[in-house]
Order: sequence, then C-alpha cells, then structure tokens
Amino acid sequence: MGINRKTRIEIVYCPGCRWLARAAWYAQELLTTYSDDLKEVALIPSSDSGVFEIRLGDLLIMDRASDGFLEAKLVKRLVRDQLAPGRALGHIDT
Repeated sequence: MGINRKTRIEIVYCPGCRWLARAAWYAQELLTTYSDDLKEVALIPSSDSGVFEIRLGDLLIMDRASDGFLEAKLVKRLVRDQLAPGRALGHIDT
C-alpha cells in the first residue's frame, strides 16, 4: 500500500468562484469509493482566487490551474494508484 491506511484527503477550493458544490461532489465520490481507506475528506476554502486542488496527504492529486477539472473517475484512479495500487475499481477501470 502506497499511503498509510486511513489517510486524509484535502480539497482546497475558491469560495468566490462558487466551487463549494464541486468540492463537495468530489468529496462524496471519493468517500463512496474509499470509505474503508479514508480517515476524512476535508473541504478547505482558499483565500486565493481560482484555487482548486485535491491532495492526498502531501501529494498533489489534481490542480485545476494545470489539469483543469478532471472527471471523477480519473481522480479516483489517481487516488487509487497512491492509496491502494492494484485494487480494481470495476467499471471505472474500463
């Protein structure tokens, strides 16, 4: 296993950009898929405009500035590759 079991994911978002709903949606997707592996998913409003990042521990999984908004299935794969390499994600892997 890459990262310690029961780790924390942080989703840092710009409240001025109205990205709270998007952050909550990603959180729901990740908690549904990794409910046994995650300690928590924290939604963190940023004081910087335009910020939207997803972090797994100290690792940056997604940065809107360079990646755009990724599909949930890709974010789930990126998290899986760090959290539980080799785990099948069913239809997400196809």
